[in-house]
Amino acid sequence: MQASSRAITSSQQGPHQDLVRRVQRARDSAWQRPPAEHTRIAFEGAAQWLADQHRPLILDAGCGVGLSTRRLAERYPDHAVLGVDRSEQRLSRDHGALPDNALLVRADLVDFWRLAVAAEWRPARHFLLYPNPYPKSTQLKKRWQGHPVFPAILALGGMLELRSNWAIYVQEFALGVKTLRGLEGEIDSYAPGGALMTPFEQTFLTPFEQKYVESGQTLWRYRVDLSTTGFDATASAESDSTESTFTESPSTESPSTE
Repeated sequence: MQASSRAITSSQQGPHQDLVRRVQRARDSAWQRPPAEHTRIAFEGAAQWLADQHRPLILDAGCGVGLSTRRLAERYPDHAVLGVDRSEQRLSRDHGALPDNALLVRADLVDFWRLAVAAEWRPARHFLLYPNPYPKSTQLKKRWQGHPVFPAILALGGMLELRSNWAIYVQEFALGVKTLRGLEGEIDSYAPGGALMTPFEQTFLTPFEQKYVESGQTLWRYRVDLSTTGFDATASAESDSTESTFTESPSTESPSTE
């Protein structure tokens, strides 16, 4: 793969000044729009597959072409790895056969997360690998940490890992987690291939991860254990919220950059 990726540029010099307000609004507001029918059907199929697996779940959210799902399934053979992306074109790309413990699902990720929370899923691990950064200051609401679905992401629990080539994105996400859960997590720079890393850490999980490294960009990683004790402020006050309700359409989903 040729190193041809440009570094992200933005007028922002740090986390968006409106982030905390948006995160709190998402926490305190009810979501009125029902999940799309095609995603509900896809979720039901995924739920049946997961029940048949009899293994802990790893969720690869926004899996793009599914390469990361395959590699995670190989790394964690005792887990069921579920990759979700809304693009049929991305999911249909040939990256070899799926391991028996992996499944790719075409669905709107926003609705899929909400259905997973309603079904009380508790993934052991949850990966968000290189989501679209939407670097313009006016695009905060399109980033996962600025999106109304953010509390649902945290409500799933487990060990969450976010990777991005934009430091501000992971800083904002960490601030959102601290606001809702009181957890610090860990941010570090990440360079696959380091001599002290495990064989799995030396492997590029996604094509974009490889492209960013070959372009000389710094990768950033945020990890937090959402099963640890903090304060739980993720519950939406659906019955008595004094805030406005959310009815945003699936088009607000941050598409995978795969």
